[in-house]
Amino acid sequence: MKLSNKQKQHLKGLAHSLKPVVLLGANGLTEGVLAEINIALDHHELIKVKVASEDRELKNAIIDAIIRETSAIKVQTIGHMLIIFRPVEDSKIELPKA
Repeated sequence: MKLSNKQKQHLKGLAHSLKPVVLLGANGLTEGVLAEINIALDHHELIKVKVASEDRELKNAIIDAIIRETSAIKVQTIGHMLIIFRPVEDSKIELPKA
């Protein structure tokens, strides 16, 4: 699924007030963390994940792995914060038309 700029702007607006649901710690991206992200996406559709890594390349690799493993769509990355979206069957979030 590909999001238009209008849809991404809408999701960014919705995500603005959200708190991070998952915080990646010193252990990095583990199976347990991926499971938590999947559970959160199934429940909320739109979540924030805090990727605390000082190494920019490592942070980008972790973000790419999260998106690949969860089949989510990256909405935005600001600093250490990643905003991802994955629609579910009974969607709560209504996207504007592309």
